[in-house]
Amino acid sequence: MKFIHYLERITGVGIYPMISLLIFVLFFSGLLLWILMADKKYISVLKNIPFPGNETE
Repeated sequence: MKFIHYLERITGVGIYPMISLLIFVLFFSGLLLWILMADKKYISVLKNIPFPGNETE
């Protein structure tokens, strides 16, 4: 039996793709807003976290 036959038996299964799409869009829209509204100095600090200075190992 194919996987799609299992999905046809579940009542209301059509709502799950819409919920997933909504979560995806909301998450990445929120992330985009945070990036656009974030302080540029804070972004600069985050960008340099792995390499805080000109130190050599």
